[in-house]
Amino acid sequence: MKHFTTAEEAVKIIKSGDNVYIHSVAAAPQLLIKAMTERAAELQAVEIFHLHTEGAAPYAAPEFSKSFHVNALFIGANVRENIQSGRGDYIPNFLSEVPSFFKKGIIPIDVALIHVSPPDVHGFCSLGVSVEVTHTAVQIAKHVIAQVNPNMPRTYGDSTIHLSKFDAIVACHDPIIESEVPEIDNESMQIAKNVASLIEDGSCLQLGIGSIPNAVLKMLDGHKNLGIHSEMFSDGVVDLAESGVINGKYKVIRPEKIVAGFVMGTRKVYDFIHDNPMVEMLDISYVNDTSIIRRNPKTIAINSAIEVDLTGQVCADSIGKKMYSGVGGQMDFIRGASLSDDGKPIIALSSQTAKGISRIVPFLKEGAGVVTTRAHVHYVVTEYGIANLYGKNLHQRAIALINIAHPTHREQLEKDCFYKR
Repeated sequence: MKHFTTAEEAVKIIKSGDNVYIHSVAAAPQLLIKAMTERAAELQAVEIFHLHTEGAAPYAAPEFSKSFHVNALFIGANVRENIQSGRGDYIPNFLSEVPSFFKKGIIPIDVALIHVSPPDVHGFCSLGVSVEVTHTAVQIAKHVIAQVNPNMPRTYGDSTIHLSKFDAIVACHDPIIESEVPEIDNESMQIAKNVASLIEDGSCLQLGIGSIPNAVLKMLDGHKNLGIHSEMFSDGVVDLAESGVINGKYKVIRPEKIVAGFVMGTRKVYDFIHDNPMVEMLDISYVNDTSIIRRNPKTIAINSAIEVDLTGQVCADSIGKKMYSGVGGQMDFIRGASLSDDGKPIIALSSQTAKGISRIVPFLKEGAGVVTTRAHVHYVVTEYGIANLYGKNLHQRAIALINIAHPTHREQLEKDCFYKR
C-alpha cells in the first residue's frame, strides 16, 4: 500500500499546461482543490475540467486566471461568474457522451483529483456518492491523486477503484458536502400534483434535485412498484424505497435496483446508499444511454427549464446569451422516455419567475440555447396545468401553453403569438 502524504505534496504532481479533472458534485475533493490553488504562483495554463461541483472553487477567482483556466462541462454556482465573465469556458455536451471525450482523447486527462472511501480488505476504495464521468476519467488519467475519507459512503456498481491506481493518497476526515432539502412552497406542490397525475403504478422515474422533484416524490406514497433509473437522486427517494413503493419490480434494466450516476442531498441519503446493494452507482455513459433508458417501460423523465416558447422550444442552460448551467442529461432522458413503452417526458417549471416574469414566452431570449427541441418535447407542466404538445401543430401548441401560463401574462402572450389562425 502506498503511504499517505500531505495535500501540498500530492498536488506537486500537477505541472504547468496539464489538464486536470476534478471529481464531481458532493465528491469535489476540497483539500486537493485548496492545495492545488495554493500552488498558483508556480503554475501556468493549467486547464481545469469538471461537471458541477459543490463547495469552493478558488481556482476560478480572477487573480488566478493565468494559472488556471476553467472548462466547465456543467456550470455550477461556484464557477458561474468565471464563465460569464469570459475568463473560463463551457463545453456543450450531452452528459452521456462526456466519458467518450476522455476515451477518444478529445479531452486528455493528465491528473485526476478524486475523493474516495478508505480501502476494503482487498485494497478497493469507492467513488461513493459520485461515479458519473469520474469512473472513466480515473481510467484514462495519467496520474490519480486520491483524497481518502471515512465519511465517504461505499457504493456498489462502477464505483470501485484499487489503491494501486493512485499516485498519491491524502487523508481527509471532512463531512461530505450536503445540500439541504428545500422547503416545498404551494406553487411547487401544485406543480407536483400535476406531474404526479401523469405517473402510473409501475413507472420508472428520472428526476433531479430541488423543490419540484422532492414535492413529486411526496405525492407518490400511494403508488406501487415504482423504479428509479436516474442521472441522480436525493433524499426524497429514501422514504419511498424503505416503504417499498420504490422496488423496481417492473424494470427491465437492472430490475429491483435503484440506478444512478451520482447522489446529492443530506446525510440521510448518504447513509441510505452506504453498503446498500439495492443501489447501483454506474458510469454515466450507461445510465444516460438513450438505448438503455428506453428499455424500461413507463419511463417518466422529469426535468425543468428556464423558459419555454410557444412552439415548445425549451431553454434550460442559459439566460439569453449568459450561460447558466448546461445541457446535462435532459436530452438523454427526454428522448429515452419518449421512446419507452408508455413513457412520458415532462418539463416542469413555475409559470413565472420570483420577479413576475413569464417563463412561457413568445420567443426565447436572444442567444438562449435550445436544450430540448420543439420536436422532442411532450408534456410541459406548470402550477396551472398540463400541456401535451406531442403531435400538435404550432397553433395548438401555442393555445395549450398559454392556458398553463400565469393568468397575468396570458393576454399579452395571445397578442404576441404568431401562430394564431
